[in-house]
Amino acid sequence: MKAKILIIAGPTASGKSSRAVEEALARNGEVISVDSRQVYRGLDIGTEKVSSVEMRGVPHHLIDIRDPGENYSAGDFVADATRLIEDITHRGKLPILAGGTHFYFHALLYGLPAVVDMDPELREELEKLSTEELAACVKSLDPRRADELDPKNRRRLIRALEIINAKGNVPARTKPEPLYDAEWIIINPTREILRERIDARLKTTIERGLTDEVRAVRGKVGDTRLNELGLEYRIIGEYLRKERTEASIIPALSAKLWQYARRQKAWLRKLHDEIIT
Repeated sequence: MKAKILIIAGPTASGKSSRAVEEALARNGEVISVDSRQVYRGLDIGTEKVSSVEMRGVPHHLIDIRDPGENYSAGDFVADATRLIEDITHRGKLPILAGGTHFYFHALLYGLPAVVDMDPELREELEKLSTEELAACVKSLDPRRADELDPKNRRRLIRALEIINAKGNVPARTKPEPLYDAEWIIINPTREILRERIDARLKTTIERGLTDEVRAVRGKVGDTRLNELGLEYRIIGEYLRKERTEASIIPALSAKLWQYARRQKAWLRKLHDEIIT
């Protein structure tokens, strides 16, 4: 018998975290974060990490479990989430998975893609290329996968090229029966409401000290890793390196976060059609 889980999905700034707490209080649940950045200590403001007060006594898992210089993969998430779902279910509670890293949801429900071993020699050659050159290579060899990737994330670009070298492309994910009995709550505000929420949240994060947080993280991990930690860290990192003005931070972040939210909304539309049909 499949374990029952509740999944709360939605674009950035849609209110997933607060909804997860409400559902946990109503259904005797515990929350498992499905966020590739909230696993890192010190990435609090930029990831809008839920505070202990906002948790309202509800246990939250997979938050602050790694240092920002460490890697945390989809495979790590699946292993951790599988263990937690079993434990939470065994204790008679409902596992509630909430977050915006959609690839993690797919990996948990439908399994990880076939493993391709690391190729140290190829990686050494790829590291000599600029991030733009890596993105161009992926685009020319596997346009579908290129459209799914952040063109600034060197680690994922290099991994994609490693898989392409071994298999010819990054295999599209197939969707067999899900491994869990999943109930979905999809939070999908209108474009107008979501845009307002993104801008309001962005203003709040800047006022709370996001620039100082990015400066502290940069001091620990350096610029290359900083660029892999998300839009907020990359763009403010550019300001700290004097590659952009302070006045340009909010307009740039607003535009980039809205682009990201639109991609998430497209994923949700596709997901909704699959659930309904």
